[in-house]
Amino acid sequence: MEFFRVYGRVIGLLRAERGLAIALALANVAVAALQFYEPVLFGKVVDLLSTARDKPAEILWREAGQVLLLWAAVGLGGLGANIIVSLQADRMAHRRRLGAMATFFEHVLVLPFAFHHGQHSGRLLKIMLTGSDHLFGIWLSFFRENLATFVALFIMLPLSLFMNWRLGSLLIVLIVFFAVANAWVVSRTDRLQHQVEEFHSQLASRAGDALGNIHLIQSFLRLGAEAGEMHRIMRETLAAQFPVLNWWALLSVMTRAASTITVILIFVLGTWLYTQGEASVGEIVSFMGFATMLIGRMDQASGFVSRVFFQMPALGDFFRVLDSQSTVPDNPNGIDIGRAKGEVEFDDINFSYDGKRPALVHLSLKVPAGATVALVGPTGAGKTTALSLLHRMWDAQSGAIRIDGVDHRDIKLDALRRNIGVVFQDSTMFYRSIGDNLRIGKP
Repeated sequence: MEFFRVYGRVIGLLRAERGLAIALALANVAVAALQFYEPVLFGKVVDLLSTARDKPAEILWREAGQVLLLWAAVGLGGLGANIIVSLQADRMAHRRRLGAMATFFEHVLVLPFAFHHGQHSGRLLKIMLTGSDHLFGIWLSFFRENLATFVALFIMLPLSLFMNWRLGSLLIVLIVFFAVANAWVVSRTDRLQHQVEEFHSQLASRAGDALGNIHLIQSFLRLGAEAGEMHRIMRETLAAQFPVLNWWALLSVMTRAASTITVILIFVLGTWLYTQGEASVGEIVSFMGFATMLIGRMDQASGFVSRVFFQMPALGDFFRVLDSQSTVPDNPNGIDIGRAKGEVEFDDINFSYDGKRPALVHLSLKVPAGATVALVGPTGAGKTTALSLLHRMWDAQSGAIRIDGVDHRDIKLDALRRNIGVVFQDSTMFYRSIGDNLRIGKP
């Protein structure tokens, strides 16, 4: 299932700090165990008070003191574990968020022009920022809430059967209902949410286009048209989002109703067990506290599933970019030719951008070192394409390009591009100082 695949990969990104992650996981186990024990201690206090008239005051205070001291120790232990989790989880989530952004940024920088040709820069920026924010939120909630919730549900919940198997069975039925209901809603809304994420990407691309070409928009009086197009995409986004929200609202109502009914049934069944002499008041109180805690954890788990579901399409885009492989791979055994003499040969080059329409067909030419050659032709003749192939913005489908007799695919990319000076048709400026822009070509 995609949900578990994406979630597992998100948690897998923490392997760089696996030691701290394991320590936080153990602290969460401690938190869940101590929280499980608190209702038990509360029930013992209730049982002590219910039998107080039958015991001497000295014995009552001694037994009560032991329970209260143990309760205080449990509370302090849980407080300490929570402090460790809250502090360290926050710091780790912030570090890994920036680490994920750096990994994404560095990976995108080395992807060839063939990749960027099919991706809008605004869309890539949106994927990086949204994806890293979602990663941060999942990591933080995982260690602050969700891990303790999973421990409580899948380890502590079976222990409730040992406390009272009849009452525990009601909780088992409730958690099965939660799981089935969540899976059902996810299956109904998964495709719809992917459509919503596509609309959000269109918004980012449209905004990036408009803001990057503001001089054209103002010069050609496109202000109203661009704003209208943005509003149209926004309306389509909301129209696609609302049906998804309706399903999750229905799930919220269903789970809350099931929780309320379960609590009532636990109280009714507990009362009947008390009248039959099969449960004490303290046991019933303990189980009610335990049930309330577990139901709260189930609500947290359901809310978590809902949040991750809405984030899955964006996270999927984030990981798809990270998984993108370069179509112009650097040869691991490539050579460094140093300073090239300058002989360039195109040997029967065939190239197409889309695999359908040819851009270059059987191009062959040889330029001796030191010669000056101009490629002249109408727009679309392939002049820019030929030079793009020379410094490996793309790779030809067939044929070979040689530098000083060496196939340029056998030369390290850095060594190849270091020997080629490029002046682009469109002037480009970084939003940095003049000095920084001048140093781009030669740091």
